Amino acid sequence: MQVPPIGLYYVGAVLREHHYDCEILNWHHINRTPELIREILSTKTPDVIGLSVLHANRWGAVEIARIAKGMNPGVTIVFGGVGATLLWEHLLRHFKEIDLCVLGEGEYPFLKVVEAIEAGNPKAFEKIPGLALRKRGAVVKTGEPLRIRDLDQLPDPAAHFTYPHVTSTRGCPGNCTFCGSPRLWGRNVRFHSPEYFVDQLQRLHRKGVGFFYFSDDTFMLKKDRVIEICRKILERGLRISWAAISHVNYVDEEVLSWMRRAGCTQISYGVESGSERIRHLLNKNIRTDQIQKAFSLTTRYGILSRAYFIYGCPGETWGTIQETIDLIHDIKPLSTIFYILDIFPGTALYADFVKRSGVTDEIWLKRIEDIMYFETDPDLTEETILAFGSTLRTAFYKSLPSFVDSIDLVDEEGFSQLHADFLSRLGMTFSHGDYAGIDAIPDKLETTEKLYERSLKFAPNDRAYLGLGIIRQKERRFDDSVRILSEAIRHFPDSEPLHICLGLSHMNLGQYAEALSYLEKFRDSVQAGMYIEECRRRL
Repeated sequence: MQVPPIGLYYVGAVLREHHYDCEILNWHHINRTPELIREILSTKTPDVIGLSVLHANRWGAVEIARIAKGMNPGVTIVFGGVGATLLWEHLLRHFKEIDLCVLGEGEYPFLKVVEAIEAGNPKAFEKIPGLALRKRGAVVKTGEPLRIRDLDQLPDPAAHFTYPHVTSTRGCPGNCTFCGSPRLWGRNVRFHSPEYFVDQLQRLHRKGVGFFYFSDDTFMLKKDRVIEICRKILERGLRISWAAISHVNYVDEEVLSWMRRAGCTQISYGVESGSERIRHLLNKNIRTDQIQKAFSLTTRYGILSRAYFIYGCPGETWGTIQETIDLIHDIKPLSTIFYILDIFPGTALYADFVKRSGVTDEIWLKRIEDIMYFETDPDLTEETILAFGSTLRTAFYKSLPSFVDSIDLVDEEGFSQLHADFLSRLGMTFSHGDYAGIDAIPDKLETTEKLYERSLKFAPNDRAYLGLGIIRQKERRFDDSVRILSEAIRHFPDSEPLHICLGLSHMNLGQYAEALSYLEKFRDSVQAGMYIEECRRRL
Protein backbone atom coordinates (compact mmCIF):
# COMPACT_ATOMS: atom_id res chain seq x y z
CA MET A 1 0.00 0.00 0.00
CA GLN A 2 2.45 2.63 -1.21
CA VAL A 3 -0.23 5.30 -1.48
CA PRO A 4 -2.86 5.98 1.18
CA PRO A 5 -6.25 4.46 0.30
CA ILE A 6 -8.59 7.03 -1.20
CA GLY A 7 -11.08 6.27 1.59
CA LEU A 8 -8.76 7.92 4.11
CA TYR A 9 -9.07 11.22 2.27
CA TYR A 10 -12.86 11.01 2.43
CA VAL A 11 -12.68 10.29 6.18
CA GLY A 12 -10.30 13.21 6.61
CA ALA A 13 -12.54 15.51 4.60
CA VAL A 14 -15.57 14.67 6.76
CA LEU A 15 -13.56 15.38 9.92
CA ARG A 16 -12.25 18.68 8.62
CA GLU A 17 -15.72 19.75 7.46
CA HIS A 18 -16.79 19.23 11.06
CA HIS A 19 -13.86 21.37 12.27
CA TYR A 20 -11.63 18.60 13.59
CA ASP A 21 -7.88 18.82 13.17
CA CYS A 22 -6.74 15.73 11.33
CA GLU A 23 -3.77 14.70 9.24
CA ILE A 24 -3.11 11.79 6.90
CA LEU A 25 0.34 10.23 7.12
CA ASN A 26 1.74 7.74 4.62
CA TRP A 27 3.74 5.34 6.77
CA HIS A 28 4.18 2.65 4.13
CA HIS A 29 7.97 2.69 4.62
CA ILE A 30 8.03 3.69 8.30
CA ASN A 31 9.71 0.36 9.12
CA ARG A 32 12.87 1.75 7.51
CA THR A 33 13.04 4.52 10.11
CA PRO A 34 11.08 3.18 13.10
CA GLU A 35 12.51 5.85 15.39
CA LEU A 36 10.33 8.35 13.53
CA ILE A 37 7.17 6.72 14.92
CA ARG A 38 7.88 7.91 18.45
CA GLU A 39 9.24 11.22 17.25
CA ILE A 40 6.16 12.04 15.16
CA LEU A 41 3.68 10.83 17.78
CA SER A 42 5.38 12.84 20.53
CA THR A 43 5.26 15.95 18.34
CA LYS A 44 1.66 15.60 17.20
CA THR A 45 0.18 14.12 20.44
CA PRO A 46 -2.97 12.72 18.76
CA ASP A 47 -6.09 11.87 20.74
CA VAL A 48 -7.25 9.38 18.12
CA ILE A 49 -5.23 7.33 15.65
CA GLY A 50 -6.93 5.61 12.74
CA LEU A 51 -4.98 2.93 10.90
CA SER A 52 -6.12 1.70 7.48
CA VAL A 53 -5.54 -2.05 7.22
CA LEU A 54 -5.70 -3.91 3.94
CA HIS A 55 -4.24 -7.20 5.13
CA ALA A 56 -0.53 -7.50 4.50
CA ASN A 57 0.11 -4.37 6.57
CA ARG A 58 -1.79 -5.57 9.65
CA TRP A 59 1.33 -6.38 11.69
CA GLY A 60 2.80 -2.97 10.98
CA ALA A 61 -0.45 -1.39 12.13
CA VAL A 62 -0.40 -3.46 15.34
CA GLU A 63 3.17 -2.44 16.07
CA ILE A 64 2.36 1.25 15.57
CA ALA A 65 -0.64 0.84 17.88
CA ARG A 66 1.57 -0.75 20.56
CA ILE A 67 4.06 2.09 20.40
CA ALA A 68 1.28 4.69 20.56
CA LYS A 69 -0.39 3.01 23.55
CA GLY A 70 2.95 2.71 25.29
CA MET A 71 3.51 6.43 24.90
CA ASN A 72 -0.06 7.43 25.79
CA PRO A 73 -2.39 4.74 27.20
CA GLY A 74 -5.31 7.18 26.75
CA VAL A 75 -5.03 7.43 22.98
CA THR A 76 -7.88 5.73 21.11
CA ILE A 77 -6.70 3.30 18.40
CA VAL A 78 -9.15 2.60 15.59
CA PHE A 79 -8.55 0.07 12.81
CA GLY A 80 -10.44 0.46 9.54
CA GLY A 81 -10.30 -0.67 5.94
CA VAL A 82 -10.98 -4.01 4.31
CA GLY A 83 -8.67 -5.89 6.70
CA ALA A 84 -10.47 -4.62 9.78
CA THR A 85 -13.86 -5.18 8.16
CA LEU A 86 -13.17 -8.83 7.38
CA LEU A 87 -11.05 -9.77 10.43
CA TRP A 88 -12.48 -7.54 13.16
CA GLU A 89 -13.19 -10.38 15.59
CA HIS A 90 -9.71 -11.84 15.21
CA LEU A 91 -8.00 -8.47 15.61
CA LEU A 92 -9.94 -7.35 18.68
CA ARG A 93 -9.61 -10.74 20.37
CA HIS A 94 -5.83 -10.94 20.03
CA PHE A 95 -4.56 -7.36 20.09
CA LYS A 96 -5.50 -5.33 23.16
CA GLU A 97 -3.88 -2.26 21.59
CA ILE A 98 -6.87 -1.94 19.25
CA ASP A 99 -9.85 -0.18 20.84
CA LEU A 100 -12.30 -0.22 17.91
CA CYS A 101 -12.71 -1.46 14.38
CA VAL A 102 -14.71 0.53 11.86
CA LEU A 103 -16.51 -1.79 9.45
CA GLY A 104 -17.17 -0.90 5.84
CA GLU A 105 -17.37 2.78 4.96
CA GLY A 106 -15.72 4.74 7.72
CA GLU A 107 -16.57 8.39 7.10
CA TYR A 108 -19.50 8.85 9.47
CA PRO A 109 -18.85 6.07 12.01
CA PHE A 110 -15.37 7.49 12.56
CA LEU A 111 -16.77 11.01 12.88
CA LYS A 112 -19.19 9.79 15.55
CA VAL A 113 -16.32 8.06 17.37
CA VAL A 114 -14.38 11.33 17.44
CA GLU A 115 -17.45 13.23 18.65
CA ALA A 116 -17.97 10.69 21.46
CA ILE A 117 -14.33 11.01 22.53
CA GLU A 118 -14.57 14.79 22.50
CA ALA A 119 -17.70 14.57 24.66
CA GLY A 120 -15.90 12.23 27.07
CA ASN A 121 -18.54 9.57 26.49
CA PRO A 122 -16.92 6.32 25.26
CA LYS A 123 -20.11 4.42 26.14
CA ALA A 124 -21.66 6.10 23.11
CA PHE A 125 -19.54 3.82 20.91
CA GLU A 126 -22.04 1.03 21.48
CA LYS A 127 -24.77 3.07 19.78
CA ILE A 128 -22.78 3.82 16.62
CA PRO A 129 -23.68 1.37 13.82
CA GLY A 130 -20.77 -0.16 11.93
CA LEU A 131 -18.30 -0.61 14.78
CA ALA A 132 -16.76 -3.64 16.45
CA LEU A 133 -15.60 -3.39 20.07
CA ARG A 134 -15.18 -5.21 23.34
CA LYS A 135 -18.17 -5.35 25.66
CA ARG A 136 -18.09 -7.14 29.03
CA GLY A 137 -15.26 -9.38 27.88
CA ALA A 138 -16.83 -10.26 24.53
CA VAL A 139 -16.05 -8.96 21.06
CA VAL A 140 -19.21 -7.66 19.42
CA LYS A 141 -20.53 -5.63 16.50
CA THR A 142 -22.73 -2.63 17.15
CA GLY A 143 -24.74 -3.39 14.04
CA GLU A 144 -24.21 -3.72 10.33
CA PRO A 145 -22.35 -0.82 8.71
CA LEU A 146 -24.55 1.63 6.89
CA ARG A 147 -23.82 2.32 3.25
CA ILE A 148 -23.84 5.86 1.89
CA ARG A 149 -26.50 5.87 -0.80
CA ASP A 150 -25.61 9.16 -2.44
CA LEU A 151 -21.82 9.46 -2.71
CA ASP A 152 -22.14 13.09 -3.80
CA GLN A 153 -23.26 13.96 -0.25
CA LEU A 154 -19.67 13.37 0.86
CA PRO A 155 -17.44 16.43 1.03
CA ASP A 156 -14.86 16.57 -1.75
CA PRO A 157 -11.49 15.46 -0.32
CA ALA A 158 -9.73 17.58 -2.96
CA ALA A 159 -10.88 20.66 -1.04
CA HIS A 160 -8.60 19.55 1.82
CA PHE A 161 -5.89 17.25 0.44
CA THR A 162 -3.77 16.66 -2.66
CA TYR A 163 -3.48 13.19 -4.18
CA PRO A 164 -3.33 11.50 -7.63
CA HIS A 165 -5.46 8.40 -6.92
CA VAL A 166 -9.16 9.07 -7.40
CA THR A 167 -12.32 7.02 -7.75
CA SER A 168 -15.74 7.82 -9.17
CA THR A 169 -17.45 4.65 -7.87
CA ARG A 170 -17.58 2.22 -5.00
CA GLY A 171 -18.05 -1.47 -5.61
CA CYS A 172 -17.79 -3.97 -8.42
CA PRO A 173 -20.40 -6.13 -10.17
CA GLY A 174 -17.96 -9.04 -10.42
CA ASN A 175 -17.89 -12.11 -8.21
CA CYS A 176 -14.31 -13.36 -8.62
CA THR A 177 -13.31 -16.05 -6.14
CA PHE A 178 -9.96 -14.37 -5.36
CA CYS A 179 -11.42 -10.94 -4.54
CA GLY A 180 -12.94 -9.64 -1.31
CA SER A 181 -15.04 -6.98 -3.03
CA PRO A 182 -18.25 -9.10 -3.24
CA ARG A 183 -18.30 -9.48 0.54
CA LEU A 184 -17.13 -5.94 1.23
CA TRP A 185 -19.48 -4.13 -1.16
CA GLY A 186 -22.13 -6.75 -1.90
CA ARG A 187 -21.63 -6.56 -5.68
CA ASN A 188 -23.49 -3.27 -5.73
CA VAL A 189 -21.92 -0.30 -7.47
CA ARG A 190 -22.60 3.27 -6.40
CA PHE A 191 -21.57 6.28 -8.44
CA HIS A 192 -20.43 9.82 -7.98
CA SER A 193 -22.09 12.09 -10.52
CA PRO A 194 -19.87 13.18 -13.42
CA GLU A 195 -20.12 16.75 -12.08
CA TYR A 196 -18.80 15.79 -8.63
CA PHE A 197 -15.98 13.68 -10.06
CA VAL A 198 -14.77 16.25 -12.58
CA ASP A 199 -15.00 18.99 -9.94
CA GLN A 200 -12.60 16.87 -7.88
CA LEU A 201 -10.22 16.44 -10.83
CA GLN A 202 -10.31 20.17 -11.49
CA ARG A 203 -9.50 21.06 -7.88
CA LEU A 204 -6.57 18.64 -7.87
CA HIS A 205 -5.35 19.88 -11.24
CA ARG A 206 -5.28 23.44 -9.91
CA LYS A 207 -3.04 22.13 -7.13
CA GLY A 208 -0.59 20.80 -9.69
CA VAL A 209 -1.71 17.20 -10.22
CA GLY A 210 -1.41 16.38 -13.91
CA PHE A 211 -1.60 12.59 -13.97
CA PHE A 212 -4.36 10.60 -12.26
CA TYR A 213 -5.00 6.96 -11.44
CA PHE A 214 -8.72 6.27 -11.75
CA SER A 215 -9.00 3.49 -9.16
CA ASP A 216 -12.56 2.36 -9.96
CA ASP A 217 -12.77 -1.44 -10.20
CA THR A 218 -14.79 -1.07 -13.42
CA PHE A 219 -14.59 2.50 -14.66
CA MET A 220 -16.34 1.79 -17.98
CA LEU A 221 -19.39 0.13 -16.38
CA LYS A 222 -21.86 2.81 -17.56
CA LYS A 223 -21.00 4.00 -21.03
CA ASP A 224 -23.09 7.19 -21.04
CA ARG A 225 -21.68 8.23 -17.69
CA VAL A 226 -18.09 7.69 -18.83
CA ILE A 227 -18.73 9.76 -21.95
CA GLU A 228 -20.23 12.53 -19.82
CA ILE A 229 -17.14 12.56 -17.57
CA CYS A 230 -14.89 12.78 -20.63
CA ARG A 231 -17.05 15.49 -22.15
CA LYS A 232 -16.77 17.61 -19.00
CA ILE A 233 -12.98 17.12 -18.84
CA LEU A 234 -12.74 18.44 -22.39
CA GLU A 235 -15.24 21.28 -21.90
CA ARG A 236 -13.30 22.55 -18.90
CA GLY A 237 -10.00 22.39 -20.78
CA LEU A 238 -8.37 20.11 -18.22
CA ARG A 239 -5.02 19.13 -19.74
CA ILE A 240 -4.60 15.93 -17.76
CA SER A 241 -3.65 12.34 -18.44
CA TRP A 242 -4.96 9.33 -16.58
CA ALA A 243 -5.01 5.54 -16.31
CA ALA A 244 -8.10 3.43 -15.64
CA ILE A 245 -9.15 -0.12 -14.78
CA SER A 246 -12.04 -1.92 -16.42
CA HIS A 247 -13.55 -5.21 -17.51
CA VAL A 248 -13.17 -6.32 -21.12
CA ASN A 249 -16.91 -6.79 -21.61
CA TYR A 250 -17.65 -3.04 -21.37
CA VAL A 251 -15.37 -1.92 -24.20
CA ASP A 252 -16.51 -0.33 -27.43
CA GLU A 253 -15.09 2.16 -29.91
CA GLU A 254 -17.18 5.17 -28.96
CA VAL A 255 -16.25 5.13 -25.30
CA LEU A 256 -12.55 4.53 -26.11
CA SER A 257 -12.56 7.48 -28.49
CA TRP A 258 -13.97 9.77 -25.78
CA MET A 259 -11.57 8.43 -23.15
CA ARG A 260 -8.50 8.97 -25.32
CA ARG A 261 -9.53 12.51 -26.26
CA ALA A 262 -10.05 13.28 -22.56
CA GLY A 263 -6.54 12.15 -21.61
CA CYS A 264 -6.70 8.40 -20.94
CA THR A 265 -3.30 6.83 -21.65
CA GLN A 266 -3.67 3.34 -20.16
CA ILE A 267 -6.40 0.82 -19.33
CA SER A 268 -5.74 -2.29 -17.23
CA TYR A 269 -7.91 -5.36 -17.74
CA GLY A 270 -8.11 -8.46 -15.57
CA VAL A 271 -7.62 -11.34 -18.00
CA GLU A 272 -6.31 -13.81 -15.38
CA SER A 273 -5.74 -16.83 -17.66
CA GLY A 274 -5.79 -17.99 -21.25
CA SER A 275 -7.63 -21.09 -20.07
CA GLU A 276 -11.39 -20.70 -20.16
CA ARG A 277 -11.64 -23.54 -17.64
CA ILE A 278 -9.45 -21.69 -15.13
CA ARG A 279 -11.31 -18.42 -15.69
CA HIS A 280 -14.51 -20.32 -14.94
CA LEU A 281 -13.01 -21.73 -11.72
CA LEU A 282 -12.03 -18.20 -10.70
CA ASN A 283 -15.57 -17.06 -11.56
CA LYS A 284 -14.12 -14.59 -14.05
CA ASN A 285 -17.03 -14.48 -16.43
CA ILE A 286 -15.41 -13.12 -19.56
CA ARG A 287 -15.08 -14.76 -22.96
CA THR A 288 -11.99 -15.04 -25.11
CA ASP A 289 -13.62 -13.04 -27.92
CA GLN A 290 -14.37 -10.21 -25.46
CA ILE A 291 -10.72 -10.16 -24.37
CA GLN A 292 -9.55 -10.08 -27.99
CA LYS A 293 -11.89 -7.23 -28.88
CA ALA A 294 -10.96 -5.13 -25.84
CA PHE A 295 -7.21 -5.31 -26.42
CA SER A 296 -7.45 -4.76 -30.17
CA LEU A 297 -9.65 -1.67 -29.83
CA THR A 298 -7.77 -0.21 -26.87
CA THR A 299 -4.47 -0.26 -28.73
CA ARG A 300 -6.09 1.05 -31.95
CA TYR A 301 -7.19 4.17 -30.08
CA GLY A 302 -3.68 4.83 -28.81
CA ILE A 303 -4.27 3.68 -25.24
CA LEU A 304 -1.73 1.39 -23.66
CA SER A 305 -3.42 -1.94 -22.91
CA ARG A 306 -2.24 -3.69 -19.75
CA ALA A 307 -3.22 -7.25 -18.88
CA TYR A 308 -3.36 -8.73 -15.39
CA PHE A 309 -2.67 -12.47 -15.31
CA ILE A 310 -2.87 -14.92 -12.39
CA TYR A 311 -1.02 -18.22 -12.40
CA GLY A 312 -0.75 -21.09 -9.95
CA CYS A 313 -4.54 -21.54 -10.04
CA PRO A 314 -6.59 -24.67 -9.33
CA GLY A 315 -5.87 -27.13 -12.12
CA GLU A 316 -2.91 -25.14 -13.46
CA THR A 317 -0.67 -27.22 -15.73
CA TRP A 318 1.91 -26.58 -18.41
CA GLY A 319 -0.99 -26.93 -20.82
CA THR A 320 -2.94 -24.05 -19.25
CA ILE A 321 0.23 -21.95 -19.06
CA GLN A 322 0.63 -22.50 -22.80
CA GLU A 323 -2.97 -21.40 -23.30
CA THR A 324 -2.11 -18.16 -21.50
CA ILE A 325 0.98 -17.68 -23.66
CA ASP A 326 -1.12 -18.31 -26.77
CA LEU A 327 -3.63 -15.69 -25.62
CA ILE A 328 -0.81 -13.21 -24.96
CA HIS A 329 0.44 -13.71 -28.53
CA ASP A 330 -3.11 -13.21 -29.75
CA ILE A 331 -4.08 -10.04 -27.86
CA LYS A 332 -0.58 -8.45 -27.88
CA PRO A 333 -0.76 -6.47 -24.63
CA LEU A 334 1.77 -3.67 -24.32
CA SER A 335 2.12 -4.21 -20.58
CA THR A 336 1.47 -7.16 -18.28
CA ILE A 337 1.48 -7.94 -14.59
CA PHE A 338 1.71 -11.57 -13.51
CA TYR A 339 0.53 -12.59 -10.03
CA ILE A 340 0.68 -15.89 -8.18
CA LEU A 341 -2.81 -16.74 -6.94
CA ASP A 342 -3.16 -15.60 -3.31
CA ILE A 343 -5.76 -16.50 -0.71
CA PHE A 344 -7.03 -13.60 1.39
CA PRO A 345 -9.71 -13.36 4.10
CA GLY A 346 -13.20 -12.55 2.88
CA THR A 347 -12.79 -14.27 -0.48
CA ALA A 348 -14.54 -17.37 -1.77
CA LEU A 349 -11.11 -19.00 -2.11
CA TYR A 350 -10.50 -18.44 1.60
CA ALA A 351 -13.89 -19.89 2.56
CA ASP A 352 -13.09 -22.96 0.47
CA PHE A 353 -9.62 -23.23 2.04
CA VAL A 354 -11.08 -23.06 5.56
CA LYS A 355 -13.60 -25.75 4.65
CA ARG A 356 -10.96 -28.03 3.12
CA SER A 357 -8.28 -27.61 5.76
CA GLY A 358 -10.17 -26.90 8.96
CA VAL A 359 -7.98 -23.89 9.75
CA THR A 360 -9.45 -20.81 11.42
CA ASP A 361 -8.63 -17.12 11.40
CA GLU A 362 -5.97 -17.94 13.98
CA ILE A 363 -3.69 -18.66 11.04
CA TRP A 364 -3.25 -14.90 10.71
CA LEU A 365 -1.41 -14.80 14.02
CA LYS A 366 1.53 -15.94 11.93
CA ARG A 367 3.55 -13.11 10.48
CA ILE A 368 2.49 -13.91 6.95
CA GLU A 369 1.07 -11.51 4.39
CA ASP A 370 -1.04 -14.08 2.56
CA ILE A 371 -1.42 -17.75 1.72
CA MET A 372 -0.34 -18.83 -1.73
CA TYR A 373 -2.93 -21.13 -3.27
CA PHE A 374 -0.26 -23.57 -4.45
CA GLU A 375 0.75 -24.14 -0.81
CA THR A 376 -2.67 -25.72 -0.27
CA ASP A 377 -2.67 -27.84 -3.45
CA PRO A 378 -0.66 -31.11 -3.46
CA ASP A 379 -0.53 -31.03 -7.27
CA LEU A 380 1.50 -27.81 -7.31
CA THR A 381 5.01 -27.18 -5.99
CA GLU A 382 6.97 -24.00 -5.41
CA GLU A 383 9.50 -25.05 -8.03
CA THR A 384 6.74 -25.53 -10.61
CA ILE A 385 5.14 -22.20 -9.76
CA LEU A 386 8.43 -20.36 -10.17
CA ALA A 387 8.93 -22.07 -13.52
CA PHE A 388 5.41 -21.07 -14.60
CA GLY A 389 6.12 -17.41 -13.78
CA SER A 390 9.50 -17.37 -15.48
CA THR A 391 8.07 -18.95 -18.64
CA LEU A 392 5.18 -16.48 -18.82
CA ARG A 393 7.37 -13.41 -18.35
CA THR A 394 9.99 -14.60 -20.81
CA ALA A 395 7.35 -15.32 -23.45
CA PHE A 396 5.90 -11.84 -23.04
CA TYR A 397 9.23 -10.00 -23.06
CA LYS A 398 10.55 -11.83 -26.12
CA SER A 399 7.40 -11.03 -28.07
CA LEU A 400 7.03 -7.41 -26.96
CA PRO A 401 8.94 -5.82 -29.90
CA SER A 402 6.74 -7.71 -32.37
CA PHE A 403 3.65 -6.51 -30.47
CA VAL A 404 4.90 -2.95 -30.93
CA ASP A 405 5.48 -3.52 -34.64
CA SER A 406 1.91 -4.73 -35.04
CA ILE A 407 0.30 -1.58 -33.59
CA ASP A 408 -2.43 -0.41 -35.97
CA LEU A 409 -3.82 2.98 -34.98
CA VAL A 410 -7.27 4.23 -35.90
CA ASP A 411 -7.56 6.84 -38.64
CA GLU A 412 -9.91 9.27 -36.92
CA GLU A 413 -10.08 13.05 -37.15
CA GLY A 414 -8.24 14.83 -34.36
CA PHE A 415 -6.08 11.87 -33.37
CA SER A 416 -2.74 12.80 -34.96
CA GLN A 417 -1.38 14.55 -31.87
CA LEU A 418 -2.82 11.85 -29.64
CA HIS A 419 -1.15 9.07 -31.62
CA ALA A 420 2.16 10.95 -31.61
CA ASP A 421 1.88 11.24 -27.83
CA PHE A 422 1.02 7.54 -27.42
CA LEU A 423 3.94 6.30 -29.53
CA SER A 424 6.47 8.61 -27.90
CA ARG A 425 5.31 7.61 -24.41
CA LEU A 426 5.72 3.97 -25.36
CA GLY A 427 9.16 4.69 -26.81
CA MET A 428 10.23 6.35 -23.56
CA THR A 429 9.17 3.19 -21.71
CA PHE A 430 11.79 1.24 -23.64
CA SER A 431 14.54 3.87 -23.40
CA HIS A 432 14.08 5.26 -19.88
CA GLY A 433 11.10 3.54 -18.26
CA ASP A 434 10.01 0.15 -16.99
CA TYR A 435 11.42 -1.83 -19.92
CA ALA A 436 14.81 -0.11 -20.14
CA GLY A 437 16.45 -2.38 -17.56
CA ILE A 438 14.90 -5.69 -18.64
CA ASP A 439 17.53 -7.70 -20.51
CA ALA A 440 15.00 -10.31 -21.66
CA ILE A 441 13.47 -7.79 -24.08
CA PRO A 442 15.35 -7.97 -27.40
CA ASP A 443 16.06 -5.04 -29.73
CA LYS A 444 15.07 -2.33 -27.24
CA LEU A 445 17.03 0.45 -28.94
CA GLU A 446 15.66 -0.46 -32.37
CA THR A 447 12.12 -0.60 -30.98
CA THR A 448 12.56 2.75 -29.25
CA GLU A 449 13.87 4.43 -32.38
CA LYS A 450 11.03 3.10 -34.53
CA LEU A 451 8.46 4.36 -32.02
CA TYR A 452 9.95 7.86 -31.95
CA GLU A 453 10.18 8.03 -35.74
CA ARG A 454 6.63 6.79 -36.16
CA SER A 455 5.44 9.31 -33.58
CA LEU A 456 6.87 12.18 -35.64
CA LYS A 457 5.07 10.95 -38.75
CA PHE A 458 1.79 11.73 -36.99
CA ALA A 459 2.69 15.13 -35.52
CA PRO A 460 5.59 17.07 -33.97
CA ASN A 461 6.22 15.70 -30.48
CA ASP A 462 8.81 17.04 -28.05
CA ARG A 463 9.26 13.66 -26.34
CA ALA A 464 9.99 11.91 -29.63
CA TYR A 465 12.40 14.60 -30.79
CA LEU A 466 14.27 14.51 -27.50
CA GLY A 467 14.44 10.70 -27.52
CA LEU A 468 15.85 10.60 -31.05
CA GLY A 469 18.32 13.36 -30.24
CA ILE A 470 19.62 11.41 -27.25
CA ILE A 471 19.89 8.20 -29.30
CA ARG A 472 21.99 10.02 -31.92
CA GLN A 473 24.19 11.43 -29.16
CA LYS A 474 24.80 7.94 -27.77
CA GLU A 475 25.71 6.83 -31.30
CA ARG A 476 28.06 9.86 -31.45
CA ARG A 477 26.21 11.07 -34.52
CA PHE A 478 26.18 14.63 -33.22
CA ASP A 479 25.45 16.30 -36.59
CA ASP A 480 22.26 14.22 -36.88
CA SER A 481 21.38 15.05 -33.28
CA VAL A 482 21.79 18.79 -34.02
CA ARG A 483 19.57 18.48 -37.10
CA ILE A 484 16.79 16.64 -35.22
CA LEU A 485 16.89 18.90 -32.17
CA SER A 486 17.04 22.11 -34.24
CA GLU A 487 13.87 21.02 -35.98
CA ALA A 488 12.34 20.23 -32.59
CA ILE A 489 13.05 23.71 -31.24
CA ARG A 490 11.26 25.29 -34.18
CA HIS A 491 8.14 23.49 -32.97
CA PHE A 492 8.82 23.78 -29.23
CA PRO A 493 10.76 27.02 -28.69
CA ASP A 494 10.26 27.04 -24.91
CA SER A 495 11.36 23.47 -24.15
CA GLU A 496 14.26 23.44 -21.69
CA PRO A 497 15.18 19.75 -22.21
CA LEU A 498 15.37 20.24 -25.99
CA HIS A 499 17.58 23.34 -25.66
CA ILE A 500 19.94 21.67 -23.19
CA CYS A 501 20.19 18.53 -25.31
CA LEU A 502 20.92 20.60 -28.42
CA GLY A 503 23.53 22.58 -26.52
CA LEU A 504 25.24 19.33 -25.52
CA SER A 505 25.35 18.16 -29.13
CA HIS A 506 27.02 21.40 -30.17
CA MET A 507 29.50 21.07 -27.29
CA ASN A 508 30.44 17.58 -28.47
CA LEU A 509 31.14 19.10 -31.92
CA GLY A 510 33.35 21.74 -30.31
CA GLN A 511 30.82 24.45 -31.20
CA TYR A 512 30.75 26.20 -27.82
CA ALA A 513 29.41 29.55 -29.02
CA GLU A 514 26.46 27.82 -30.69
CA ALA A 515 25.91 25.75 -27.55
CA LEU A 516 25.78 28.90 -25.44
CA SER A 517 23.11 30.41 -27.65
CA TYR A 518 20.76 27.60 -26.63
CA LEU A 519 21.89 27.06 -23.06
CA GLU A 520 21.75 30.70 -21.96
CA LYS A 521 18.00 30.83 -22.57
CA PHE A 522 17.78 28.74 -19.39
CA ARG A 523 20.70 30.23 -17.48
CA ASP A 524 18.80 29.96 -14.19
CA SER A 525 18.58 26.17 -14.58
CA VAL A 526 21.08 24.25 -12.44
CA GLN A 527 21.69 21.74 -15.23
CA ALA A 528 22.13 24.38 -17.93
CA GLY A 529 24.35 26.41 -15.61
CA MET A 530 26.96 23.65 -15.42
CA TYR A 531 27.21 23.47 -19.21
CA ILE A 532 27.25 27.27 -19.60
CA GLU A 533 30.25 27.47 -17.27
CA GLU A 534 32.06 24.76 -19.25
CA CYS A 535 31.37 26.53 -22.59
CA ARG A 536 32.70 29.83 -21.31
CA ARG A 537 35.80 28.14 -19.98
CA ARG A 538 36.41 26.52 -23.36
CA LEU A 539 35.85 29.78 -25.22
